[in-house]
Amino acid sequence: MKKVIATLIPFMALACGTEPAKDAATGATEKKEVVNAATKVPDERTEIKKEAAAEYRVKTDNPLNDWYFSVQLFETKKTFHYLMKLEFEEITGTDTLKLPNFGTMPEPVIKKGPEKYSAIIGFLDKDKQFREYKKVYVAGEKLKVTALKHYGVATYQQ
Repeated sequence: MKKVIATLIPFMALACGTEPAKDAATGATEKKEVVNAATKVPDERTEIKKEAAAEYRVKTDNPLNDWYFSVQLFETKKTFHYLMKLEFEEITGTDTLKLPNFGTMPEPVIKKGPEKYSAIIGFLDKDKQFREYKKVYVAGEKLKVTALKHYGVATYQQ
């Protein structure tokens, strides 16, 4: 046991003398830069469009009425928040959609879902690839919204 302690003492003495690297010219401690792409896009819009940013609409099978299943996304004051307006025949509803901030302006997209009256809401990533996010569908006589995937943003130091 004494040999182990005697062997560790020189290493402890060396470790006590270490300091962070300093710039020779300024004598300042070197700092790592934090890169956050999310700061490139403003949190609020300067102009809010009145027309839908994305829309999906299909006529229902009701032969007596001119009814539709539709999903519309409208811009709000906040850049990554959208108002969802939902409709199925006489049933209407609203919900909110918050897209993740990947450092680019959001591009919401609505595609046809797997069921007859369903739609997949998503967005285009920086490579213009569709990323599914939520599903809107009809279950019985109710409109339902379900999250398909969850996305997050991380900040790294370089």
